[in-house]
Amino acid sequence: MTDFDDAIALTSAADGTYRGSLSDEWSIGEAVNGGLLMALSTVAVVDAVPEHHAHPLTWSGVFLSPAVPGEVTVAPTVLRTGRTMSTAEVIVRQGDSERFRALVTMGDVSSHAEPVRKHSPMPTFPDVEHCVSASEAPPSALTKSGLLQRFDMRLDPATVGWALGDPSGMGEIRGWIRFADGREPDPLSLLTFLDAFPPVAFDLGSVGWVPTIEFTGYVRAVPAAGWLAIRLRTSTVTGNLLEEDAEVWDSTGRLVAQSRQLASARFAA
Repeated sequence: MTDFDDAIALTSAADGTYRGSLSDEWSIGEAVNGGLLMALSTVAVVDAVPEHHAHPLTWSGVFLSPAVPGEVTVAPTVLRTGRTMSTAEVIVRQGDSERFRALVTMGDVSSHAEPVRKHSPMPTFPDVEHCVSASEAPPSALTKSGLLQRFDMRLDPATVGWALGDPSGMGEIRGWIRFADGREPDPLSLLTFLDAFPPVAFDLGSVGWVPTIEFTGYVRAVPAAGWLAIRLRTSTVTGNLLEEDAEVWDSTGRLVAQSRQLASARFAA
């Protein structure tokens, strides 16, 4: 099994819940990555809905407290099963603490992928070999960040000034990503890739952790093998709140996932 598959592995319990284990290898700072939690929780939903509803189509949830390494309990409740889609609520807890709850709609994403009547074209930015690898980040950026070791991440040089203390202020980060161990992307892993890049708030001068308050993601197609291209953008920042829009294209240039989240950021006075 790959690192990702090991991290989202669950065992079923007699009470209808599922048990898993979170590792600090998927942490950023003190918290386990939210994208991994979204994928892990969806595994329980996949097991609860009909087999032909195997892919997440939408995932919308609120993050209530930071998840930490250790045992995790996932409780899915199927709310509706239809011919082409099923919807479930899923709650993730650690001990007495609820980490998040979400609504997940499942289906066969391939049956909704054609024809493409309108789409967001992939932006133009440097090829992989001309982008900056996350492994070249300053040592401080890697502190307590096992998550960065799970991905091969290459950022557009035009959007990495923040890593050198010179954010552009444009509110955009672009680049390429794939799993470091070579695992190919699939609809489930797209939930993790949507939340894998550094927060776009960094390009606006934010410092420190940028926790997600609410996240809504969409899977639009089964991704082709190879690198994924990602663009993060924000257009509105008020006080300490901002939205972050993510778009993911596969190696053929097809848009395969998108998301919007509301996040809280800290800015220097």
